[in-house]
Amino acid sequence: MIDIGANLTDRSFDADRDRVITSAFHAGVDTLIVTGSTVDNSEAGLRLARLYPGRLFSTAGLHPHHGKDWSDEAENTLRSLAAEPEVVALGECGLDFNRNLSPHEDQERCFEAQLALAAELQLPVFLHERDAHETFLAILARWRDRIPRAVVHCFTGEEDGLTAYLDLDLHIGITGWICDERRGRHLRELVGRIPRGRIMIETDAPYLIPRDMRPKPKTRRNEPQWLPWVARRVAACRGESLEDFLTHADAATRAFFALTAE
Repeated sequence: MIDIGANLTDRSFDADRDRVITSAFHAGVDTLIVTGSTVDNSEAGLRLARLYPGRLFSTAGLHPHHGKDWSDEAENTLRSLAAEPEVVALGECGLDFNRNLSPHEDQERCFEAQLALAAELQLPVFLHERDAHETFLAILARWRDRIPRAVVHCFTGEEDGLTAYLDLDLHIGITGWICDERRGRHLRELVGRIPRGRIMIETDAPYLIPRDMRPKPKTRRNEPQWLPWVARRVAACRGESLEDFLTHADAATRAFFALTAE
């Protein structure tokens, strides 16, 4: 299994990061992609990936919460990070009009600049969108034919949003949100509409712990070792065996991030 999005530089992992990574390996999650959401943690993600060659990779980007921090210096740092073999995508980038931690115009400027960089460097992008679908889609559509691949990570939207993303030839990342009996019920119907080769799975650790785990973990902090719970739920909702689902999801993920199979 490959976890396409784990925030392993988050401070909640400071006390036991190595144990968390080793537990993931023991659970069958043999490859982890560390999400970069600021310049600092993009650099930290690269350093972490280098400690586990061939098993950890990272992304480099500015999350929309930090859109106001975009600068020439930030762009130059991301460009430098993107040249490293462990960095397999730009992002997490996009728009978040829910929390609005950066003004909309700063978010849009930051998003478009990262798409331009991805187009220049021919790297895939790891995308975030919340409560900004129309603006997000309009910006992305202007760049889509110049970017090799793009994934909407942690998709939680409705049918019309999924259709629009698939029409733009985007990949879709599914998290433990699908395991939430309150908020994720609609996803159980939608995941079957995502074509093979376009669906991938992630934990978004330390967030979005699967709520249907039994026995329940003692902590609410999510970890990559819980990815099998997401995989089983997605496979069941798609009417596929777990083995079949993991085979095509793994192949899609390796192709998307240009990872060499072990």
